Amino acid sequence: MRILAGLIVLSTTLLLAGCASDKRNDALTHTMIEYANAVRWDGFEAAEQFVDPKVREKHPLTDLDRARFKQVQVSGYDDGNGPMASGENEVRQVVQIDLTNVHTQSVRTIVDHQVWHYDTEKNRWWLESGIPDISQQN
Repeated sequence: MRILAGLIVLSTTLLLAGCASDKRNDALTHTMIEYANAVRWDGFEAAEQFVDPKVREKHPLTDLDRARFKQVQVSGYDDGNGPMASGENEVRQVVQIDLTNVHTQSVRTIVDHQVWHYDTEKNRWWLESGIPDISQQN
């Protein structure tokens, strides 16, 4: 009887852990899609809502950043192999972003090294690495 009770507790624990993992993975998938759409269609200022509030507070967007954002349009967003786990509640992703200058129509590509952290209390993924630096030169 004690063995059966132990097996029930163990299987319940594993089931609950699996549910939590599924919830976290679903939240990651949803967040990655929403972030990519925000960058691609709404711009970097809209994508800022995905940045961890603590990071936003320490590194707010400057007027120069905002002016730069207005000079480009995102014409491509390639997340390659997608996010890779780098800890229990952290993933990293390398994204190539094609930017088109709205004045000259020249296109260039920047590389965004994203770090995402999962907030277990809010069931939400936050971008720890911040908005990409679009002033990068190839």
